[in-house]
Amino acid sequence: MTNAETPLYLSVVIPCYNEARNLERGVLDEVHQFLVRQPYTWEVIVVDDGSTDGSRQLVEQIIADKPGFSLAVIPHGGKPAAVWAGIQQARGEIVLFTDMDQSTPIYELDKLLPWYSQGYDVVIGSRGAAREGFSLVRKVGSLIFRSLRSLFLLRNISDTQCGFKTCRRPVALETFPRLQFFAQQERPTGWKVSAYDVELLFLMERAGYRIKEVVVEWQNRDVSVTKGQHSDLLRYLNESVEMAREVLRVKRNELRGMYDAPEGRPPSSVRVGG
Repeated sequence: MTNAETPLYLSVVIPCYNEARNLERGVLDEVHQFLVRQPYTWEVIVVDDGSTDGSRQLVEQIIADKPGFSLAVIPHGGKPAAVWAGIQQARGEIVLFTDMDQSTPIYELDKLLPWYSQGYDVVIGSRGAAREGFSLVRKVGSLIFRSLRSLFLLRNISDTQCGFKTCRRPVALETFPRLQFFAQQERPTGWKVSAYDVELLFLMERAGYRIKEVVVEWQNRDVSVTKGQHSDLLRYLNESVEMAREVLRVKRNELRGMYDAPEGRPPSSVRVGG
């Protein structure tokens, strides 16, 4: 157990919106059991994004006997808002953003952390080409999306959408506030797919940070039924449209110079490793 003054190596940020079913199957217990065996100091910050299915109360019960776990509650603002709220509270040298459903299990962190000793600033999980748990339609669509996206942005990154990403905390503090998501006046209602990862990784790459992509285990374990999802096909189509819009929007913003650093300010105020 650590106090507020204890230096931490790792902060785990887990956004939570209507995750009651996933919580009930013990995902936070899985995270806890892994972390208590590690030699480094850590904390877990669960950010409830205005859940309406009792998720907040469930989290409170589950973490009551788990030192190092905390809960932050924000008005519903979407996944980027929840992750950003966690980042602002984080004290770790490295921050992990991971989904509540744990489709990428927490133990895959062992594959990511060693790369920081080699000077990387951002180390992200990739679902690879197999995409276990994806339907044939999703596998084909994912391949098409990756091919088209790489024509415009992030040519050296295969999978921008895996919900298992780490970075040095100063990198997160610098890049997250620059997301165009936070410039929008309108906030989402209900559960909505977000492709903010594309812009986030674009900003990190543009700032000169060293990014490493590592293939991790992934299998769809999301059993939540209270996010308002429709059929898998309709959900996939909605996701595809959202991601295509995001890629085009980021490219358009780049061409307009919206990501250019203000005069006199370097692209990155944080030293790039390596």
